[in-house]
Amino acid sequence: MTGVNYELHPFVRMTNPPAQDALPTEVDGSVVFKSWLLLFGLMPFDRHALALVHVHEGVGFVEESSSWLQRHWRHERTLTTTEEGGCTIEDRLVIEPRLRLFRPVVSAVVGQLFSHRHRRLVKRFGGCFRSSSRSV
Repeated sequence: MTGVNYELHPFVRMTNPPAQDALPTEVDGSVVFKSWLLLFGLMPFDRHALALVHVHEGVGFVEESSSWLQRHWRHERTLTTTEEGGCTIEDRLVIEPRLRLFRPVVSAVVGQLFSHRHRRLVKRFGGCFRSSSRSV
C-alpha cells in the first residue's frame, strides 16, 4: 500500500489496516480490506472494498472491487520486462459508476489520475520505465 499511495500522492491516499501494508499473494476474490479514499490525504470522499482476484508476483494483478461511488472497479496491471532491461507497465480499467450520469467525469478523472500515477513511477524508477493505461 505504500507503493499505491506513492503513486496517488498528493491527490489521493488510501487507508489500510497496519497488518495489510503488504497485499496478499494468495487471493480468492474476496474483500481483503475496506479503505477510505482521502482527497489530498485529508478528506474522505469514498469507501473502497478492495478485492484481489489474481496476484502474480512480478507479473501483475487483477483487482475487482467496489465502492460507494463505483458499482464495479476492475483494475488489471501487467508488468513486462523490456529488452533494454527496463519494464513496461500497462493498466487496464473497467469502471461502472453507481450513477451513469457521472461516467464522463469518472473517465476523465481516472484517466488523469492514472497518467499521474505513471509519471510518479517514471520519476521513481527512471527513464527505462514505460507505461500506458486504458479505460473502458
